Amino acid sequence: MVRLLQGGMGLLIGAASLIAASPVNAACQFLAPVGGDGVTNIVTKTISPGNPLPFSRPNWNTDFFVTQPYSSYKLFFTANSSVSATYPIQGYLKFTDGSNLQVINDSYAPQTGTGRQWVVQSVPGKTVSQVNFKVGATADQAATGFTYRISVQGCN
Repeated sequence: MVRLLQGGMGLLIGAASLIAASPVNAACQFLAPVGGDGVTNIVTKTISPGNPLPFSRPNWNTDFFVTQPYSSYKLFFTANSSVSATYPIQGYLKFTDGSNLQVINDSYAPQTGTGRQWVVQSVPGKTVSQVNFKVGATADQAATGFTYRISVQGCN
């Protein structure tokens, strides 16, 4: 199940209608990461511990700008560490009305250099403003110190 959050209210929507096979002839383009360097749309990060210092925040969240409507989104994850690890991965569509929709909630254990792609369909009647990847979790600190690459494409 996928949860749509708005103002603290939860609305469950069947995930099967939102995650689908990749369209064969879809024109896709990479989305720019928020705070990126303007050179690459691929973000490389190392999972930091959860709140290692008082008043600090972990680096688990990465947002990607959505500047036009798309019919679907491709979210890419690749393990980049020298040993295998289990990565807690969540993905969200953020909407212009302030709500968001969780589209990925996975514990993924790829071999080094391999990864996964998720294809997520747009939500009718909603305008996406950002796509968010969250890699890391307080409940699963075992992935701390492991490196990964992520990117997102918008497709029509």
